Amino acid sequence: MSSPETPFWKEKPLNAMTTAEWESLCDGCGRCCLHKLEDEDSGEIAITNVVCRLFDLGTCRCTRYTERARLVPDCVVMTPDRIPELYWMPETCAYRLLAEGKDLDWWHPLVSGTPDTVIEAGISVRGQVISERQAGDLEDHIIDILKPHKP
Repeated sequence: MSSPETPFWKEKPLNAMTTAEWESLCDGCGRCCLHKLEDEDSGEIAITNVVCRLFDLGTCRCTRYTERARLVPDCVVMTPDRIPELYWMPETCAYRLLAEGKDLDWWHPLVSGTPDTVIEAGISVRGQVISERQAGDLEDHIIDILKPHKP
């Protein structure tokens, strides 16, 4: 059980968190909702500036969060067990940071007390992305390439 002095994410392993604690780790940056293209030969992952059709460009949140896996079959549902295989998650992602034994950054809403710091720190995709409904060919929207992860 978390004490008032020590935040829950410093005391509990990811797999022991309540649903509410787990969900609160999401900083709302929207980076996980960016479309990615995987090169089957090289294993490289191309990150685009195109977001899922369920992504709200203003709030940077999923408009149908509880139904997302059913509505978008390739939507990745984050769980503690899946974190190691999701090497394409941003280095700023709270789930990834905590899984790697690191702490949350100053701008994370759980630390700062406001979701505005995600935007102020330049972590949010707000204003930098387009919906898949307007994007056309995803290959025209590649913004980064990640090399294959070698465990």
